[in-house]
Amino acid sequence: MRIATWNVNSIRQRLEPLMAWLRECQPDVVCLQETKCTDDAFPRFELEALGYNVVTHGQKTFNGVALLSKLRFDETKSGLAGDDEDAHARFIEGVVTLKRGVVRVACLYLPNGNPANSDKYPYKLKWMSRLREYARERLLAEEPLVLAGDYNVIPQAVDVHNPAAWVNDALFRAETRESFQALLGLGLTDALRAVNDAPGQYTFWDYQAGAWQKNWGLRIDHMLMSPQAADRLIDVGIDSYVRGWEKPSDHVPVWADLDLEAA
Repeated sequence: MRIATWNVNSIRQRLEPLMAWLRECQPDVVCLQETKCTDDAFPRFELEALGYNVVTHGQKTFNGVALLSKLRFDETKSGLAGDDEDAHARFIEGVVTLKRGVVRVACLYLPNGNPANSDKYPYKLKWMSRLREYARERLLAEEPLVLAGDYNVIPQAVDVHNPAAWVNDALFRAETRESFQALLGLGLTDALRAVNDAPGQYTFWDYQAGAWQKNWGLRIDHMLMSPQAADRLIDVGIDSYVRGWEKPSDHVPVWADLDLEAA
């Protein structure tokens, strides 16, 4: 079973490359972030034509997440618990049935948090705290769980081209990295690092200053897995070549193959 995540940076602007990548990569479940459109404006029919079931949680112009699945969803839910006043469309989860049980996939778009000296940074840290509580509760179910998406977190110095330039950025501040490590400390596995500890494994390149051409990248798109999912992990890949396509997103897809048989 192949599960993937991609911050498409506007689904309507990236529909053609998204569909081309879906045909090429053939993921079973896909988490999309920054769809930047309301649910009724989402290009559902084009993606359904490729064989995907589609659930969305969108808002106009900003944020927005979606799940695509070749398997029918047994259940879906939008929004992250812990703050009833948070109207940002940043979290959606779905459950699908496999021969040996179910797998739960949660798609998230974690707040950027910049500028770090504004109220956006406390919001980011609070959101991460809410995510930890969600993960803590879900891990009690002892089911295959994948938490995938744009975390806006650079976990370690090896995950960024020039660490010194990012020390005070909300993506790399000590509090951010500590909060991410606390999430892993619950028992979740960083899927990429479970199979590849090499430097230069980037998932994002800024549009400015020729970052892509110079490979000045960051790794901020992650797939975290419960023990029941991590035990079945086969491989993880970053489709960085997609960044070189015409009118690309500034992020690229990340995928993981698991030994989980569809029903």
